[in-house]
Amino acid sequence: MDKSTNQRKRVVITGLGVITCLGQTIDSFWQDLLAGKSGIRRITSFDPDGFPCKIAGEIPEFDPTTYMPAKEARRMARNSQMALATALQAVEDADVAPSLNDPERVGVYFGTAIGGMERGVEGIKVLNSKGLGKVNPFTLPSTLPNMAAFHITHHFKALGPNCTITTACATGTQTIGEAAQAIRNGWADVIISGGTEAIIQDFVMAGFSAMRALPVNYNDAPEQASRPFDALREGFVFSEGAACLILESLEHAQARGARVYAEVAGFGSSGDAFHMAAPDPEGNGARRTMQRALNDSGIEPAQVSYINAHGTSTPANDATETKAIKDLFGGYAKSIPISSTKSMLGHAMGASGAIEAIACALSLTHQKIHPTINYQNPDPELDLDYVPNHARESEINVALSNSFGLGGQNACLVLRRLE
Repeated sequence: MDKSTNQRKRVVITGLGVITCLGQTIDSFWQDLLAGKSGIRRITSFDPDGFPCKIAGEIPEFDPTTYMPAKEARRMARNSQMALATALQAVEDADVAPSLNDPERVGVYFGTAIGGMERGVEGIKVLNSKGLGKVNPFTLPSTLPNMAAFHITHHFKALGPNCTITTACATGTQTIGEAAQAIRNGWADVIISGGTEAIIQDFVMAGFSAMRALPVNYNDAPEQASRPFDALREGFVFSEGAACLILESLEHAQARGARVYAEVAGFGSSGDAFHMAAPDPEGNGARRTMQRALNDSGIEPAQVSYINAHGTSTPANDATETKAIKDLFGGYAKSIPISSTKSMLGHAMGASGAIEAIACALSLTHQKIHPTINYQNPDPELDLDYVPNHARESEINVALSNSFGLGGQNACLVLRRLE
């Protein structure tokens, strides 16, 4: 055990907020996860005809004016709108607003992989069609990746540490881990942390299609398209969404009598240094990341009760992650329940890790594991317990949450049931 774990501040999760294609409240999100529902559907925000993949995890019912004035919403890109919406949910859930009166002790760590790129594309179209004088002055600021963190900071007048993380698919997990480290270091008592992404746009679809990263044979059955660890998996289904977690030092949470979902016990990250899009096929980066997170927590591999897999439904990633888990956990690997939230939600890039951290926190709270849906054709080389198709009650004390990003940037959180 790392001796420093006995001396540093402990960090806990006291509030949750979520906007996903499966639900826009924590209760609806959790119940639909347990029920094994899919939020994947045919795209409506643009005409997907002409693209080989026509489906995504879209949230057409999201209305930012439910959370903020219309004038304020118009100045934000969609990813910032969703980020602020989840922060408002999470602060209310944590009942932490009175503690925000000490603004220099409140931080904001929020990540995104792509940011508000759709505003930039809109600006280019206006420039080319109508000229310079018609370009909205908010075009460039709303495009920047750090604007989600800005809008949250501005709304809550948080004057503590402020950070925007962008590590592709690992962003949400990395952001929560870095935020926890900031609290351990004594930089803040409360940090509003999470990830957001709004990438359901034609140019994003074109890019992923060119990479041949998306499934193409499930356009008529979109709910079956994301099938992590299944032998017939074709590729990931991209989606949008946001998630926010309120992190506090344990002593701060206890002093105000806060409800605690889970403790952020450990965090690890690593780089593959292998390829800009493909994972290291030996899984070395993924294995190192999980090991570092466990080392940081002081928890032994045999104490892990559940793994929320990165589980993207791509042939390479699912095989690599399975190998990494086997290499790290040895014979114990087959005893660990493993499930993929992306089987129901698709892949929301920078938001996914934060969404999955919430799923882990709820599993620890309710002692239930959501399933990996669409697991129908076992892959003989992927032979672990992927909690297929049905939720499971289980004793869960320690959960790992994995995220492995494009560019070989990997992150892992260890969440623990508070003792």
